[in-house]
Amino acid sequence: MQSSQFFSKILLFGEYGIIKSSKGLSIPYDSYSGFLSILDQGTNENKVSHNNLSAFSEYLKKINNEILDFDWEKLENDLANRLFFDSNIPKGYGVGSSGAIVAAFYDRYILSKKKFDKTLNNENLIYLKNIFSKMESFFHGKSSGLDPLNSYLNLPILIKSADQIETTKIPIKKSSDENVIFLLDTGFNCETEPMVSLFMDKMQNKEFSKIFNNEFIVSSNKCIEYFLKGEIDLFFINLKKLSSITIKYFKPMIPEKFHELWYEGIKTNDFYFKLCGSGGGGYILGFSKDPNKTKRLMKNNLIEIVSQF
Repeated sequence: MQSSQFFSKILLFGEYGIIKSSKGLSIPYDSYSGFLSILDQGTNENKVSHNNLSAFSEYLKKINNEILDFDWEKLENDLANRLFFDSNIPKGYGVGSSGAIVAAFYDRYILSKKKFDKTLNNENLIYLKNIFSKMESFFHGKSSGLDPLNSYLNLPILIKSADQIETTKIPIKKSSDENVIFLLDTGFNCETEPMVSLFMDKMQNKEFSKIFNNEFIVSSNKCIEYFLKGEIDLFFINLKKLSSITIKYFKPMIPEKFHELWYEGIKTNDFYFKLCGSGGGGYILGFSKDPNKTKRLMKNNLIEIVSQF
């Protein structure tokens, strides 16, 4: 048995903000993917994955009346045959490893799946997002449901508000060396839940909360607006603001060894960094107008080009 394949995702904008009803923009990232399988080769990694899915199954049983009916017979049979998630999505890197698992579970085991045509309306997207939020809470303690939604649909998703979501298109260029989105590998992973808990604690501080709502979210929302419109100059102006706010107020979410490089990008305007997901490790998300120069400036740091725009 092998299920459908589900891709990783990158939250371009909206980290932490979507918890507080800001806008968010998420895209599929097909460099990483995973699928459910029972073709177990007996590796330790597969055993860990199987145990994780068994625990996830027990969690789903407890919340089953909050969502939909599962095909428990199929699930139990698969678990008895050493079900695991065969994936190359790096865990704790902010690219949706748990979201892909949730999407795969929904696809294989939900009995009353929503059937979608090519027009995905807001009602259906909210419906799915709410289900995925409850399912993915097993992994993070609190989930927006956006990661599994992105993985399940394999389309760019724009969150306009807590109750308004739509699929969208992002500007893409394939023949230019200008304007790229890239990932910088910090070299170690980080769990999402501790970072989210840290953020929620920081939000108890009135000054931080005010700055977050009036500066961070405003800059993030403007980045989304100008990025989707293709107004690149205005996009980079607001991205610089967002990067500056992030290094100033979210420093605990940025690995210390990258602080100097982060500041260098802001100072030189050669590139700008922002958090990739919850931060703390994993990937850092970067934007640059000159990818070749950026690669030289990154020196020994490993980067991956995600998209050109």
